[in-house]
Amino acid sequence: MKRQDRMVKLLQGNEACVEGALLAGVRFFAGYPITPASEIAEEMSRRLPRIGGKFMQMEDEIASMAAVIGASVAGLKSMTASSGPGLCLKQENIGFAIVTETPCVIVDAQRGGPSTGLPTKPSQGDVMQARWGTHGDHPMIALAPSDVNEILEMTVKAVNLSEKFRTPVILLLDEIIAHMREKVNIPLREEIEIIDRKRPNVKKEDFLPFKADQDLIPPMADFGSGYRYHITGLIHNEKGYPTSNAQEIDRFLRRLTNKVELNKKEIIIKERYFLDDAKIAIVAYGTVSRAAKRTVRLAREKGEKVGLLKLVTLWPFDDDSIYELAKQVDFIIVPEMNLGQMLREVQRAAQGKCPVIPYNRVDGELINPIEILESIEEEIA
Repeated sequence: MKRQDRMVKLLQGNEACVEGALLAGVRFFAGYPITPASEIAEEMSRRLPRIGGKFMQMEDEIASMAAVIGASVAGLKSMTASSGPGLCLKQENIGFAIVTETPCVIVDAQRGGPSTGLPTKPSQGDVMQARWGTHGDHPMIALAPSDVNEILEMTVKAVNLSEKFRTPVILLLDEIIAHMREKVNIPLREEIEIIDRKRPNVKKEDFLPFKADQDLIPPMADFGSGYRYHITGLIHNEKGYPTSNAQEIDRFLRRLTNKVELNKKEIIIKERYFLDDAKIAIVAYGTVSRAAKRTVRLAREKGEKVGLLKLVTLWPFDDDSIYELAKQVDFIIVPEMNLGQMLREVQRAAQGKCPVIPYNRVDGELINPIEILESIEEEIA
């Protein structure tokens, strides 16, 4: 299919998220209004019924996450959307989705915090909440797009990853790209990869709902389809029943983590920009990576060999790329709209091979290219 046959639209980031979700096959959405994510629910309420999908506005964020889990277990690709305060409320049920291996997507259009914080201002303050918001040892996949077209692409990717690895996936937007409007090329469905959850290929009487294949992922039957299926938030055996057997507990928890960690090469998405000869590196993600890309151009015009490693996948973290980069450059600067949530991960992965310098803003304003450049020049001086 020729590119000109695709549909091109001027879309808000939240609208692009809806387009991506529908392309990926999402047919259930439950949510509760919250700035700056409300447009996702509004658009889903209009679009889903037209294609046989289901939309539910729930009484709160806790119920929204519970409804998404229920719909997914019943067989529908499911999604919810919120912002930082709502993500806090969803965390207990996100943990339930992790331990029951229920695929779903949680969109978090980040705003300033803590608490009610800055509802109409951007932030990257939910990076660690995305990874460790729920308790216990568990895997997490989180993606952070940086422009409106990438929001569509990464929404599709988030749905695919959740379905393939049977786990919740968090899509980290922020207020700027959630509300920004840009030209978006909407692909035809046949042009994009669509992944559906793995289904059982055994007789119903032989089905064990949490017996994993060699890829560490169990096939998933729709609840109510005739397969015996027990679900609990307790640590469970292959039948789905609670267990106190130390070997079963250890094996289950390690499998949960390893099904993601052992597939990092497939999950991790990044962009290298002018890094081949770089002596100074910027590591950035989300909206800030746009400013960082401009910084690289400005620095190159001044003769400084600056490059950018843009992280799209934040979790699992790309330790290998950071380590190799740290061996190459004189120092790494990490600009973030928080007080250094990703900084420590970069420092840990760099293993002391070079200094890692923070540049932070938490005043509700976007970091701009000149600020990053000035921080680099101060370090050089």
